[in-house]
Amino acid sequence: MEPSAPKIEIQEGIELIYVGDPMCSWCWGISPQLNQLKQKAEQAGIPYRLVLGGLRPGGGDPWNGQFKDFLRHHWKEVGELSGQPFGFSLFDQAYFNYDTEPACRAVVAARQLNPVVESRFFELAQHYFYVQNQDPKEACFYEPICLALGLDYEAFAVLFESQETKAATQAEFQLNRQWGVSGYPTILVRKEKQLYIIAQGYATFENMWERLEDIIE
Repeated sequence: MEPSAPKIEIQEGIELIYVGDPMCSWCWGISPQLNQLKQKAEQAGIPYRLVLGGLRPGGGDPWNGQFKDFLRHHWKEVGELSGQPFGFSLFDQAYFNYDTEPACRAVVAARQLNPVVESRFFELAQHYFYVQNQDPKEACFYEPICLALGLDYEAFAVLFESQETKAATQAEFQLNRQWGVSGYPTILVRKEKQLYIIAQGYATFENMWERLEDIIE
């Protein structure tokens, strides 16, 4: 009989909060560092929470050379700093609406089906968009992700289009704006009723963990 894993004591009044958007390039860049932070925090009994940011809800930016050059520059910058892969075939498309609300809504829908896979769903959505340059605004984009994570795709598709999920997504956008978050990724620590910023934009696991420890001690 294998020995049981030691029980993790949950730290009351402490919460690690990641505010991000699946279509935010720096959120894709920080993903490996954030995975380490999440794992370390959970091992220390610190609950982890994901709040969807809403980078460009509704989109509407003109799909012209200027906007494409802006995105291409940032994607290359993120890739060089973080080592994360990027594809660039998106910029060959004649038209693309950079609306980030559907991708955020998809994460909310996945959370309703199984909150355990929420973070991995978020990361796979990033991969399919940034590396494979597929369009995350359509429900079918998420079918292979649901399959990989054991989610019922038909149930997901219903939730993805539901008014309740749309309203829940908007509520998360409003929440992080009430907190004063204006850029993504933003990593917060809640200690009792006070929020502390441990990172805005790209940061390493080591720097974020050091800041977290300083706050909770």
